[in-house]
Order: sequence, then C-alpha cells, then structure tokens
Amino acid sequence: MLAACIVTLAAPVLAQSKPEAKDMALLGSNDLQARSAYQPTIHSQGGRWIAYIGHHGGTKEIPKPRNPLTGADEFNGTSLVDVTDPRRPKYLFHIPGDEGLAEDGGAQMVRVCDGKGLPKGDPNAVYMLRTFGNKAHEIWNTADPAAPKLVTRLAGIKGTHKNWWECDTGIAYLVSGVPGWRVDRMTEVYDLSDPAKPVKLRDFALPGQQPAAGGPTPTRLHGAISTGPKGNRVYFAYGTNEGGVLQIVDREKLLNGPKEPTEENLRYPQVGRLDMSPLTGAHTTFPVLEMPVAEFAKDKVGKVRNFVVVTNEQIKNECEEPRQFVWMVDVTVERYPASVSTWGVPEASGGFCARGGRFGTHASNESMTPIYYKRLMFFSHFNAGVRAVDIRDPYHMKEVAYYIPAITKNTDKRCIKLADGQERCKTAIQTNNVEVDDRGYFYIVDRANTGLHILELTGAAPRIANFPR
Repeated sequence: MLAACIVTLAAPVLAQSKPEAKDMALLGSNDLQARSAYQPTIHSQGGRWIAYIGHHGGTKEIPKPRNPLTGADEFNGTSLVDVTDPRRPKYLFHIPGDEGLAEDGGAQMVRVCDGKGLPKGDPNAVYMLRTFGNKAHEIWNTADPAAPKLVTRLAGIKGTHKNWWECDTGIAYLVSGVPGWRVDRMTEVYDLSDPAKPVKLRDFALPGQQPAAGGPTPTRLHGAISTGPKGNRVYFAYGTNEGGVLQIVDREKLLNGPKEPTEENLRYPQVGRLDMSPLTGAHTTFPVLEMPVAEFAKDKVGKVRNFVVVTNEQIKNECEEPRQFVWMVDVTVERYPASVSTWGVPEASGGFCARGGRFGTHASNESMTPIYYKRLMFFSHFNAGVRAVDIRDPYHMKEVAYYIPAITKNTDKRCIKLADGQERCKTAIQTNNVEVDDRGYFYIVDRANTGLHILELTGAAPRIANFPR
C-alpha cells in the first residue's frame, strides 16, 4: 500500500518532464534567457510580429542572468522577440529592468502602441510602455526592436503593476503607488497621446484608499481594461487571491469628473461593483460585451447580455490556500453584477497539488481579436499549463484544449514550508500569462524561468474560432 501511494504521488511530478496536450500543438519556443516572465504583448510592426515580454526580478541564486547577446549579467527587464515565423522565434534585445527579486524588481508589465495611431505620437515610432520595478513607468521607442530608445520616465512612485493603454486616444491607466495614498497599487490616469510629453489627469482608487481616509483599507488594485470612448467603460480588478472587487466605471466621468480625492468624488464615476468573498480575488477583468446567448434566443428580453470574465490568481504553492477560478459575471444590469458560472481545472485530472508550484488560475488573454472574441478564451493555470475554454454558452463554460510544457534545465524550483520547519522543493511548470495575436497563435510564458512557448489549436478546437476564410 505504501509503495502504491509513493507511485501515485510521483507520477504527476515526472509527467512534466514531457509536454502534455489536447488539441494544441507547439510551434516554437524561446528560453528568454532563463528569466521569470509575466506579461506577453504581441504587436505587428514594420511587416514583422514582435513579442514584448515583461519579466519579474531575478532569484537569490541568479539575481542577474547572463544576456548571451551582450555577454553581460543584467537585471531582468523586457525581452523583445521576433515571432514573425512562430516556428523560429528570434530573440532580438533585452532591456534591463530594476534590481530586486521577484516582484520587487524587473519590469513585469508591457503595453505597445503605434505612434501613427496616437493623436500626437511620432508616426514613425512604436511606443512601448513598461514598468520599471516598483519605482517608475517608462516609455521606449521600439520602432527598431533591436535598438530601443528611452523616451519618457515617470518616477516618484512606490508600486506598479498591470497597466492599460488606449492606443487610439493615448489615455493610460497606470497602476502606481502614489505617495500619501493608503495602498501601493492604485490608478494614475495619464494622457500619453504624446509619449514625449505625458500629462497626468488624476489619481483614482476605491473609496477608503485616499490619503484622508480612516478605518480598514480596501484591497489594492491589480489592473484595469478600458473599452475606450466607444464603450465608455473601464473595468477595474482589485485583490488577486482574496477579497476581490470588480469595479465598473464610467470612463467619461472618470476623466472629466471632480478629481479631488474625497470619498464622494471616488464614488462618482462608479456604475457597478461586485465585492467577492475573502476566499476569492480578481486578477483580470475581461469584458465580453453584446454576447448573444443561444439559450435565450426565444426570450423577448435579455437574449443579448454583457459579461465580464474575472480571473483570480493563485498565490501559494501546492494547494495551501483556497482554489482560484474563472468567474463569468453578468453585468447587463451594471448596478447588480452577478456571477453566473465558474470554471477551473479539476485537480484529480492531473494530480496537480502534488506536482509542485502553484495550481489554480492566474490570467486570461486580453486581446479582443475577432478570431476568438465571444468564442474562446485562454487561461494560464500555472502547473496545469494553458487552457482553451469555450465561452459561447457563458452559463456553462467548457474546456476544449490544453497544453502543459515540459520542464527544462532552466525551470526553477518552488518550495513550501513543512510542519516540522523543513523546506520541500519541487520543479514544476508555472505557466504565468497568455496572449493571442491577430493570426490566431497564442503565446504562454513561464514564471519559473522555462521561457516562451508559441502554440496553435488543432483537432476540433479551431472550428469554434472565427478564422478568416
């Protein structure tokens, strides 16, 4: 009996020595210089496709990984990779980030806008907005992705994270820690329509986070997604793995309403809010709007609904905290958001609690390419890899494909403290973030230094998508 138990526990751990897949195929990969990776953004420029990948800070063992292109040891920052041919990705450049380990260093967040699309941008430029550790936001001109040039630096803050940038207006929602406020992650709204001349418009946060507030401090911001002037909504996510909040904000009121940081003024642009339980966070709030629901096709009212897909982030290793999921939230009546379904990978399907590292959701894709929008979404699930989920019936989300990369010599260990005070470490895939491009390829990056994997759907899954004919 004891031997059987040992085999049962060991098998899932060994499984990640080779990839596991259903209706997904690996096209190409890059080791990203063995740097812990966070946000991938895929951008078409100059007849090429460039992947911009933000990195967490280094590890105690390797705080400054070697850059083979320069021969120098560099703090983790931003990788620029040519993925025009997804089967042969080519590493072009590494922009070093801030010193510091894990989320205390690096340059984990990145967004990209063409200068020709910004109202006051240089039409020959391509602008990359990134974080610099927890100290600053930076804008670089990456028109030549092999020779980026710094344009602007916004410093004087005490925290950063998951920014959003409207490429048609230049309005940016920067996750920052503004001195004097009660949290290290809130929103600075900037006009970056001319990246060389940034204009700050206001600070924004949940009521109770402003400098003069008292009482308990609400959970800090994680990030936002804006629908721009046309949709006139910004969807904010607060709290990653506990006490999550989905906040729906009127964009026009946010930009042009009263800006003095009072509780009344902070409430003014809010049109809806969902407070989640202490067991649940909100990492990504992805709007899926004007969604026809087949089940309601014969209903006189409500056959088309608005949803926000809320993805929580698992934080602790080896299932040592409440499981985090994907939540489909109906926001058709914005004042009363309501979760109508949840989705997550069943643990028993792969013995994931025993594999090591985190097991649970982290993030969704954020591109709204018509190939997948309202049809398929992709979710990073740490040691369970990436998962493709059919959302056409939002009340019954269904997984249709997955891919779990194999570990490599670069994959870093993940540890927990045992009851006797000893540390137990395991090496496991930690698929951290995922993004898709307008060709239908999708890109996953690994938190445990395993690099970038470029994938495509196979089997029956592509029939759900809306590929050009």
